[in-house]
Amino acid sequence: MKLIYALLFVLTFVFCTTEEKVVTHHFSKVEIETILKDSISIRALDIYNDTLIGFGYNKGYGFINLATEKRAIIEFSEVDTIEKKKNWIAEQRAVAFTDKSFFSLGVSSPARLRKIDRKSKEEKIVYTEMHEKAFYDAIAFWNVNEGIAMGDPTDTCLSILITRDGGDTWKKISCEDLPKTFDGEAAFAASNGNIAIIGDKTWIATGGMKSRVFFSPDKGKTWEVYDTPIIQGKETTGAYSIDFYDENNGVIYGGDYTAPEGNEANKAITKDGGKTWELVSDGSGAGYKSCIRYIPNGGGKEMVAVGFTGISISNDLGKSWKELSKEGFYTVRFINDSIAIAAGKGRIAKLVFK
Repeated sequence: MKLIYALLFVLTFVFCTTEEKVVTHHFSKVEIETILKDSISIRALDIYNDTLIGFGYNKGYGFINLATEKRAIIEFSEVDTIEKKKNWIAEQRAVAFTDKSFFSLGVSSPARLRKIDRKSKEEKIVYTEMHEKAFYDAIAFWNVNEGIAMGDPTDTCLSILITRDGGDTWKKISCEDLPKTFDGEAAFAASNGNIAIIGDKTWIATGGMKSRVFFSPDKGKTWEVYDTPIIQGKETTGAYSIDFYDENNGVIYGGDYTAPEGNEANKAITKDGGKTWELVSDGSGAGYKSCIRYIPNGGGKEMVAVGFTGISISNDLGKSWKELSKEGFYTVRFINDSIAIAAGKGRIAKLVFK
């Protein structure tokens, strides 16, 4: 019996004293290496197992294997008769990996969601929506079976799709089960950065005439919504991207892409899981950006923002910002705490922070 108590004490000590590795990086520069150069424009990418990059662009999706340097770009050849446009293609601005599959979602009607086998590249359309207001912005997964996609309202609420079977079927949540949106409240398909997930918890950032954060504690089963102090009131203003470091600490970033130098009310942080938001570097630091990401293992203090205006970094919870490069990108995802993959107009690049 004494031995059992001793073992329980040891296990309790180990599990209760395990702390996250936190590193103060103090990065002050970035090296940029182009790994794909093309005429395509890329606003969505995801990374599987640190080596396989999946991305969406205006006419399809593609892959880059960093380990073998193999590249594949898939272009659609479908014709949409509803819009009466020859060779009309919905731009793929939302992509995500699960363990065995890659998902690519078209932005507008007919909004088609494709599931692609990661190894065989066999493709099937698992969801289609034909609505004149359809406009999908982002997709993410809680685990290999459960995922979420979000888009602008077609009725009185956000368009939110949920899968519980590995992405084979998707169901749109009824507006009866979601908070109502304001007139002109929507989201931006600028970087596949509108959704943040930590465990079972989910946050969605909106923008436009109203910029708020929608929150679900239970993988999309129930929802509430919180106000933010981010600039809003125009179709082009609001939070363009959201990220959470842990269940409490998060950041939203955006502004107005028609006034990219503006740095007033364009970035805010939360320390209570999104219930309240506080502006940071209001009227100073970086202006408009389309994507914000925490640097892994940085303790929530370090973050990188990218946009067509360049790359900026903060090492102090967003209080101050340093411009690392004027080279423009739309979206970024980290491989580890010093290397990220960024994409934008005409290219995908590896960013090495030093």
